Amino acid sequence: MINNSIASTINSDEEYETASLYDSLKKPTSSAISQDEIILLSTGIHVLDRNLGGGLPAGSLSYFSADPQSMSEVFLYQFTQSRKTFYFTTGRRPKYVLNDIINLGFDPGNIIFVDIYSEYYFSSCGEMVESVGNEYMDSKIIEFTEYNLRNIANDSSDEIINIIIDSFSFFMNLNVNPGIIRQLTNVIYEVTKEIQCLTYLYGQKGNNPAKMDSEAFAAVDVIFDSSLEKGPDKMVSKLAIPKIRGMVPNTDIIKFKIGEGVQIDTSRDIA
Repeated sequence: MINNSIASTINSDEEYETASLYDSLKKPTSSAISQDEIILLSTGIHVLDRNLGGGLPAGSLSYFSADPQSMSEVFLYQFTQSRKTFYFTTGRRPKYVLNDIINLGFDPGNIIFVDIYSEYYFSSCGEMVESVGNEYMDSKIIEFTEYNLRNIANDSSDEIINIIIDSFSFFMNLNVNPGIIRQLTNVIYEVTKEIQCLTYLYGQKGNNPAKMDSEAFAAVDVIFDSSLEKGPDKMVSKLAIPKIRGMVPNTDIIKFKIGEGVQIDTSRDIA
């Protein structure tokens, strides 16, 4: 079983299997779910839920396309407040992400970190290794990610959870055949549907191959698009949600700022 202590880290101390999670989850296609059977899950941000009509459909895979200057990762931190969350870190060690989460006033009690960063950049002795661009290491880190997704699927089948991958841009830029990235996306999608969780892929604008960005947009169920507009005297952060499978997307542009968490402008909302 995966340890459920605060901010625990899944590591690679034991031998992991290399079988494809996609193959292990293949099942006969079930009948379609009608509109009146859709279950909405809270994102953890009340005003955003209200804008969405109650939340996101259970089993939604979301892609959060973010301007790196907008601090949109705070959305991810607040998403963890809704329920147990498996948080995959690719750009920093979990302890640094945890510090940011705590400093912003969030409770880390729901979070279990999956430390992709250390698995990729550090040896078993804790020494930094030269992995960037190594095709063998790049393939192995995807296998390691699939292994952890398999464990999550097995251990969380009776519990509603979140999965956050911060960031998916890391995988898009690995030195592997693009088909392997497509398979990883399929694996994540299958896990999300199998256990009916909410999964968020965080992507950084301007840091991904354009073709892969387009393929991700086509594959996911929900797209969040954040941007930062710089005016002569202030900056304005905006969020659009142009795609939600199973629901009619809201075409409004949402203004937000980062303070104590994500603060959404409600000036045009009708209470």
